[in-house]
Amino acid sequence: MRKLVYTVFLFVLASACGTKPESKPYSWDDDLHQRLLTDFCLTEAQVKDYIEKYIPDVTDEQMRRWEASNALECMTLDGEKRYFRNAGPNLFRVDSACYDIKTAKEGTALSGSEQVNKENLPEIIAAVKKDKKAIVAPKRMRVTYTLTVDTNAVPAGKMIRCWLPYPRKDQSRQADVKFISASEPEYVFSPQDCRHSTLYMEKRAVKGEPTVFSETFEYTSCGEWHNLRAEDVQPYDTATALYKEYTAEREKHIIFSPRLRELAAKLTAGENNPYLKAKRIFRWVNDNFPWASAREYSTIENIPEYVLDNRHGDCGQVSLLFITLCRISGIPAHFQSGFMMHPRAWNLHDWAEVYFEGVGWVPVDQSFGIPTFARNADEEYFFMGGIDFSEMKIVLPRLFGEPVLDDAGNVVLNTLNYGNFISAVINFLILALVVFFLVKSLNKLTELGKKKEEAAPAEPPKPSNEELLLTEIRDLLKEQK
Repeated sequence: MRKLVYTVFLFVLASACGTKPESKPYSWDDDLHQRLLTDFCLTEAQVKDYIEKYIPDVTDEQMRRWEASNALECMTLDGEKRYFRNAGPNLFRVDSACYDIKTAKEGTALSGSEQVNKENLPEIIAAVKKDKKAIVAPKRMRVTYTLTVDTNAVPAGKMIRCWLPYPRKDQSRQADVKFISASEPEYVFSPQDCRHSTLYMEKRAVKGEPTVFSETFEYTSCGEWHNLRAEDVQPYDTATALYKEYTAEREKHIIFSPRLRELAAKLTAGENNPYLKAKRIFRWVNDNFPWASAREYSTIENIPEYVLDNRHGDCGQVSLLFITLCRISGIPAHFQSGFMMHPRAWNLHDWAEVYFEGVGWVPVDQSFGIPTFARNADEEYFFMGGIDFSEMKIVLPRLFGEPVLDDAGNVVLNTLNYGNFISAVINFLILALVVFFLVKSLNKLTELGKKKEEAAPAEPPKPSNEELLLTEIRDLLKEQK
């Protein structure tokens, strides 16, 4: 029977190994395709439903005109025209006629962040002018950051590793970072020289329960505003490492294409002062590219060109356009990323920094641009050299945003490899099926063995010691006779 069991086991195992599908190697083209399908997930009928809330008699001809102007973003995938997930709302941000129709119906109002800025900017400007320094008006912030992994999203017993963003300690606007608590008794902070400041924890998934990670910390955030004047900015020393690094191209989204070179030259023509050059670029981007929801950054070949073609961009995209035009114009600039934190609200946010000789690095928030609520010249160009209390510098890896670069300058891709996940699920199911049949076979063999034992004739019971003794006495008496 043992030989039979072993034979069955080897047969089942060999069958499983022979039928196990090989995992498909990772392909960026496949990943890109799936990301595009996720971003471009609407049909024309769905987009029309949204548009008809404001333009009830919208025609196919109008749809084609908006598509031709890139005000209505769409593309053909798998032979089907698909529209961007926020194509409808974006249309009323990008197309001026549509914008007017929507505002006529709903009116205009400041967003939550704009309302906060409207309240903060006068305080920051007044404090800078009074104290004669750029970093002012400290605010103490306490933050609890929580990440929840859905119930049974990870198999029970599997280790879940979590990196939560944590404030950097090397920022002049951000001081006195204090760790309060973490959900796990053991945690690890990233090294101080790490560009992505994080707190690491791990926990095993429990069946039927969500997995929750959290951290609490405090820090002091300040407003920053540089009351810049053209005469404060000195000529650059073009031989320095800083100047060479931050006026150079950097793949793949800071590329000096002929189109961008021509545009930069046109915008800065006749101007030599770096501050006034940057101010011209800032104003032009503000006036021509409204904020709008954007595709995942990894699906875009060249982000500044994308902004030009599609007539809009989100915070990171317009910042990259500004940075590229500055670098082409000989103005050092780089990209910044972190959290924008307001009372009871937060969001990921990107901005830029520009280096002016004699001043240093100056924050530039192209996304906020020139506020509609600006009451004077200082508020009008506040974000050309300032930032409010809200931006927390973390610089963290992003699923949607500027690709993260490691210390060697290589792109670190954030991927959702669901093809690999499906393959793993299939492999798991096959293994489970093998085990099921193996156990079932063993149970049948055991039952068969029991039945055979029951069917076999019972052996006669062995004689007792007394019976054996009487038998010996009987045999001796027979011999004596």
